[in-house]
Amino acid sequence: MTLTHAQDAVPRIVITPGEPAGIGPDVVLMAAQKSWGAELVCIADRDLLAQRAKQLGLSIDLLPFTTGDAPQAHQPGRLRYIHVPAPAPITPGELQVENAFYVLATLSLATELCRCGDAQALVTGPVQKSVINDAGIPFTGHTEFLAQAFNCPKVVMMLAAGDFRVALATTHLPLADVPAAITDEHLEKTLGILHNDLQQNFGLKNPRITVLGLNPHAGENGHLGREELDIIQPVVARLQLEGYNLSGPIPADTAFNADWRGKTDAYLAMYHDQGLPVLKFAGFGEAVNITLGLPVLRTSVDHGTALDLAGTGRAQSSSLEAAITAALQAIPLQTQG
Repeated sequence: MTLTHAQDAVPRIVITPGEPAGIGPDVVLMAAQKSWGAELVCIADRDLLAQRAKQLGLSIDLLPFTTGDAPQAHQPGRLRYIHVPAPAPITPGELQVENAFYVLATLSLATELCRCGDAQALVTGPVQKSVINDAGIPFTGHTEFLAQAFNCPKVVMMLAAGDFRVALATTHLPLADVPAAITDEHLEKTLGILHNDLQQNFGLKNPRITVLGLNPHAGENGHLGREELDIIQPVVARLQLEGYNLSGPIPADTAFNADWRGKTDAYLAMYHDQGLPVLKFAGFGEAVNITLGLPVLRTSVDHGTALDLAGTGRAQSSSLEAAITAALQAIPLQTQG
């Protein structure tokens, strides 16, 4: 991907806080107290931001964003915003089904800013999937929403904590549906996106990817399942011949030991809870969710809405700050691409 944004210009990062009753607005306001080498533009209800800042005892100068303005590096205590009114009153910790449409409206506007080049990256806060579904909207997550918004037939979800990266072959699927979803074509496309984005977004010229098996002990040579023999191993072998630096399939219960970690730039797990518990244990609060395969850069927090912490001042903004930092680090690499 080649961006038109000048390499020496200040980039613009658009932020959606997510569920208004959760800690998303809190952590955005906390992160806004620090200096950043990019302009931050928050898409949210202005009154929500002002009220939550008052609850948290944070001083914030909210400045309306105007399309066409040259971006300026973020200054502590100031925050550019685009006002999207929430239809229902917002109380920390109290979900309102009526506000589900507001959450998706902020996301849709953010994608448009990125699509037209007004922003170089999108950083998202946590959403409450259940309340969106309760509103009658078939929503399974940011990853799937953004794939549809950008008309991308295939995207890949990856979480990263420093140089520990875990991508997923399948995301928000019932466990019973996972084996059928891991097809030859699907796995090859997933590895292609992972390989390409590790080069473009992380500057890894020859990324080392460890592919996990689906079954215990990676199938035990077919005795505990044949997905490794029939699908995963042939795809890995074929891509190795094309120059990919792949290992696997490796049993998931040993793949994260120090030896494998030392020779792995990214893991590909076969399903959500195979790889992410390990990464979140190792880097919870510092991990970043990254969507690979989009025409724009998108990073996100690795935590949920934490409704019980909203408005209390006890939430931590470290994951959002890590997401902003990851976007800042990747923007120059994409500009060079």
